[in-house]
Amino acid sequence: MKKKFTVSGMTCAACSAHVQKAVSALDGVDKCEVSLLGNCMTVECHDITDEQIIECVKKSGYGASEYQLSASKDGQNIQSLRRRLVWSAILLVPLFYVTMLAMLGAPLPFFMKGHYKWINVLLQITLVVPIMIINHKYFSVGFKRLFSASPNMDSLIAIGSSASFLYGLFAFGQIIAGTVSRDWDLVHKYGMNLYFDSAGMILTLVTLGKYFEGKSRGKTGDAIEKLINLAPKIATVVVDGVEIQKETSNIEVGDIIRIRPGESIPVDGKITYGGSAIDQSAITGESIPVYKTVGDKVASGSVNTTGAFLYVAQKAYQDSTLSQIIRLVEEAGSSKAPIARLADKVSGIFVPAVIFIAVVTFVTWLLVGKGYEFALSMAISVLVISCPCALGLATPVAIMVGTGKGAENGILIKSAESFEQLSKVGAVVLDKTGTITAGKPTVTEIIALADENELLTYALTLEQNSQHPLATAVVDYCEKRGIKPLQPQDFLSYVSGVEARINDRRCLCGNTAFMEERGVNVPDAEISRLAEQGKTPLCFAMDGDLVGIIAVRDEIKPTSARAIQEFHDMGIEVVMMTGDNELTAKAIASEMKIDRVLAGVLPQNKEQEVARIMEGKITAMVGDGINDAPALTRSDVGIAVGAGTDVAIDSADIVLMRSDLMDAVTATKLSKRVMKIIKMNLFFAFIYNIIGIPIAAGAFYYLLGLKLSPMLGAAAMSMSSVCVVSNALRIRNFSPNGKNSNKFVKNANNNKKIIKEKNMEKTFVVKGMMCEHCKARVEKALNAIEGVSVEKINLKKKTVTVSVNDLVTQDMISTAISAAGYEAEF
Repeated sequence: MKKKFTVSGMTCAACSAHVQKAVSALDGVDKCEVSLLGNCMTVECHDITDEQIIECVKKSGYGASEYQLSASKDGQNIQSLRRRLVWSAILLVPLFYVTMLAMLGAPLPFFMKGHYKWINVLLQITLVVPIMIINHKYFSVGFKRLFSASPNMDSLIAIGSSASFLYGLFAFGQIIAGTVSRDWDLVHKYGMNLYFDSAGMILTLVTLGKYFEGKSRGKTGDAIEKLINLAPKIATVVVDGVEIQKETSNIEVGDIIRIRPGESIPVDGKITYGGSAIDQSAITGESIPVYKTVGDKVASGSVNTTGAFLYVAQKAYQDSTLSQIIRLVEEAGSSKAPIARLADKVSGIFVPAVIFIAVVTFVTWLLVGKGYEFALSMAISVLVISCPCALGLATPVAIMVGTGKGAENGILIKSAESFEQLSKVGAVVLDKTGTITAGKPTVTEIIALADENELLTYALTLEQNSQHPLATAVVDYCEKRGIKPLQPQDFLSYVSGVEARINDRRCLCGNTAFMEERGVNVPDAEISRLAEQGKTPLCFAMDGDLVGIIAVRDEIKPTSARAIQEFHDMGIEVVMMTGDNELTAKAIASEMKIDRVLAGVLPQNKEQEVARIMEGKITAMVGDGINDAPALTRSDVGIAVGAGTDVAIDSADIVLMRSDLMDAVTATKLSKRVMKIIKMNLFFAFIYNIIGIPIAAGAFYYLLGLKLSPMLGAAAMSMSSVCVVSNALRIRNFSPNGKNSNKFVKNANNNKKIIKEKNMEKTFVVKGMMCEHCKARVEKALNAIEGVSVEKINLKKKTVTVSVNDLVTQDMISTAISAAGYEAEF
């Protein structure tokens, strides 16, 4: 069982590491992941209650509660940091003036220097104490964690600034004693070694860094916040003919909801009255609105464009498509990639190790005779320059931004581990039907040995009772041609064909093997020619003689060739898996430039074939998530393509909302970009601490004379986290096209020229087409015709330009336009 909790009080990677270690040690907890960035914890467990887990977190010194998504929490934290920063800066300016600038000869009143040095020191105390009070959280949290044996970054800040302040108080006492005894050498000695300015500067610089970090971290969750805002807070529900306003979160299954132009759809449902063009771009990534009418389903988060309609809610908000997407993006963002394990281990021991190094530094410099003030300065520098946050944030910020960017492109990544695995993929297995091809076979060629209409009549009569996709293609084609079926008798269906008596004649339909088994001669040359073109031949015979062949082809998607080439450019082997015969499969593979073909693979054997490929390479499997479920689960990374609003596909690690293979390419490129950023962040975080801590400890003092002041150390520490987060935010600029976009634009243009040579353009007038609503209906009706592509619609002139192949007739277009409620005039 998986449970999620909100964890409060965590301020750095050491905090999240401590919580994770404590909860993981509980009996009944199988796995625990704590996200510092999301302030949440995911626990996989059995035989343990929520209360036990929450109590464990509280004993560790943190707060915990049942998880609730809040988009405003980060904003509140940033506002608090801004207030603290402003007041700290206001107090720091005069403090800096009376300390640092005075040393440089800046003018001071007579009563603040010389024999009156104590007044200057008293003013410094008066200015630094409010800064410490304003930033008391560092002390309350830091010392609490220190005394509970789980120190964090706040502990380092609290120790460093407290040590500076306490030494300042000691120096103030010496100055008072020197003033009373008129020992001006003593006054001068301690007057030059006050650390109040260091305490104030450390706290202010850390708060400045926290503020910048908070602002940057807030941007990492932009994608989730945008998704949350897609659904309206209030919906119009119709009850007994009366409209009432109802909160989206309270909508129940069965509620009738009214949607007006420009409104967002609150929950999933089915249209019961009216219709409109629906903009689903924010959910599926499809840029063109889709016209929907009575009986069609609508998804939450979609936007109505021009029409108005009523629909019945089929899901509550928490079960709707939008909520599922938000949960997937959020869970992926808070999950941990394997690459982060080293950083997590280091974070768990980082702060105690730094405290130990600081103590060793202090003692070492005392032993070499450099004096108490010098040793203290070095120890404080070690404490404040160390940054466990940079280590802790290196991976999660990149993962969160990456999953958000994926969601913007209709790509839902379920875990950080999937991201990492996809970036290492060496082979991608593509299921042919529905992935490379459209998944909707169409008739492409008819070879009639007698009368063509008679052949089509018998073909329709035989195939109308079959559910096979190839049979459906034949039936659709015949119906568009206006062919009427006859009444079959003694109908029999086999694995590779069908048989029936029509008009007292024995009629057969099937593949070549089916025909040969029944003694029908089939022209091998013609069958081979069709197969080599990637077409599947369906043979028809009457009374033992072949009467014709209907060639059916599942057309390749326009973007498949480009996607396969892009996989090749990334050095990934492309394997096509299909149930087609080897000749047909190789023809498609040759056309698409696919590296390897697995032909004649039955659905139940796909998993075994994927397992064989996995023996040598990390392998991704791309399929529809239904028939390919075992293979998707078996692969290193399962990618379900064309999920639409069905985002909860358990067998897939990555869900593509659109049926476009280019989205699999985009997901792969995004994963590589994210992992590159993560590696850069981890390198920076480790190098920063590996170099910074020795410098702060004075390792290069005798060699180079290099001594780091506590204030510079605090500044460096503050900026280190900001740099890591800012680097991760560069993922937001990720472009799916990448560096090879120009090459493929050129190829796409070449492909368009080829298509135009094969297809013809027709322009005609559509009577009754008046508005954008009409335009959407006409476009939907025409695009539903196989072989028709709408090129241009001029609403003002009421003209439509389409590209058609030689199988599309004028009557087919007229019939489709009439069915949509308009009239076509050629």
